[in-house]
Parts: sequence; C-alpha cells; structure tokens
Amino acid sequence: MENNHLSDNRRRIICVAGTSLIDHVSPDEKNKLVEVTGEVMSDEGLLISALTPNPIATAGELIEKQSTMKRPPDAYLLMPLGGMYSVEGLYEGFSEFGEKYGSQCGARFLYYYRQPRDREQIIRLLNDSDHFVAVKVGTHEDDVPVMVEGIGDKARVIWGIGDRSTKAAQLGAKGHTSGISVVVAKAGDEINNAQRCGDFETAFAIEKRISALEELRFENGREFNYSAVVEAMILSGFDDIDAGEGGPFNPRVPVEVVPRVQAAIEGILDLH
Repeated sequence: MENNHLSDNRRRIICVAGTSLIDHVSPDEKNKLVEVTGEVMSDEGLLISALTPNPIATAGELIEKQSTMKRPPDAYLLMPLGGMYSVEGLYEGFSEFGEKYGSQCGARFLYYYRQPRDREQIIRLLNDSDHFVAVKVGTHEDDVPVMVEGIGDKARVIWGIGDRSTKAAQLGAKGHTSGISVVVAKAGDEINNAQRCGDFETAFAIEKRISALEELRFENGREFNYSAVVEAMILSGFDDIDAGEGGPFNPRVPVEVVPRVQAAIEGILDLH
C-alpha cells in the first residue's frame, strides 16, 4: 500500500489470495485475514476477498460475515468450482448465488475463469447478472478477445496469469493480477502504466526483466508459484516485507532451486 507507483493517483487493489492458497486455511482464518487487511488499508485502496465455492454454503457464510466487517471487501473473487459440474449448472448456480448475496449483502463478484469449456456460460453469466463486474482470465491470451467481444461494456476483462500481461492488454484486457508485487511492486505498476498509455514497447521491456522469476513461478504446474516469491522476499534483504513462516503444503523451495531464485531477482530489486 505504501509502495504505490500507479499513475494518475490510482489506488492499489489488494486481493487476499487469488490462487488456491486460500483453500489451505479455515473459514475463521480467512475472515481474520480479510478483517486485518481491511483495517490496515482502510479506504486507501480497494479490497477483494477470494472465495472458494466448495461448499457453496460456506462461501455464502463468508460473504455474510465479511460484508458486515468494519471495513468490508469491495468485491469477491470467486475461485473455480471444484469437483464435477455441468456448464449449465455452473451458470444456474452462480446466477442464484450472485442474486442472493448481491441483493442481501451488496456483494460484487469477479469470476476466475480457468476451464476453457466454461467460457460461453461465463460470458452469459456476466451479461445476465448485475452482480458480476469482471472476469479474471486464467487460461490463455486467445480467450481475451473472445471475452472482450462477448461481454462488451458489461464487465471488465482482467488478465490473471502474472505480470507478463502486455500481449493480453493488446488484445483488450484491462489490468492484470500479480503474484510478485510484494517483492517488486514497481514492476507491475510500471507495466500497467505503460499499457494504459499504449507504450507496449516499455511494458514488454519490463516484462523481460522479470521473466526469469515468472518462469520459475509457473513451471511444473505452478509448483513454485508461492514458494519462489517467499524465497525472493527472504533473499532480497528488504526489511519492509515479511515472508512469514510458510503454510500447509508450501515449504520453502528446495536447496537446489535457491540459486535460481537468487539469479532471477538479481538486477530487478530496483523495481521494489
């Protein structure tokens, strides 16, 4: 929040757990994370709470609780539904869910698109529901123009696979999520700033500088998506960030990977 390089005095957006790490903690812990984050950031930024709709009733209970907090989330990111489901069931289920908690709790939703087969129903959902405001594309760039054309001005299409987002921006995405901002916040900010003014050359140049860290995060099915960033925080030596103590199923990177993390952050720490 204090290290914001976004242009035009734009506020920082904080999303509490945009990937599956939110699945690893209990509902009470999720609520505490959102509560403390909201209190710290106050109205200086926008707060998004990520929810896994498994079971769907628990997700509803989390919204009911979080929406009554002193500083409630501005929106909720709905993670992909686990288990087996039909695409029609996806549309029906989230239409009902959005109407219930949008009406009762004033909730606004973003949907995290990860399954290509769900694309048409997600477009339908965002067009039909007044409570869904954006889709986070987590598949591939080719889906961006399809989403942009299908949704139009009804909702925002956001790129959701890291800071290497300029190709998606050229295809119509507005903004992107970042998993490395806690280490190099200026990187994502300056990429977005350049994209907003159409300076894609500069945006690509910054992406090239951080590509080694991004490659490490996404290799082998995103094995080090979390732990490589934690390792980068530790190796950076910065005293204004705290890597914490890790979490279930996410130990620090293996010792042989540490030099790769060190090499990935050399030359980019000025982007902190």
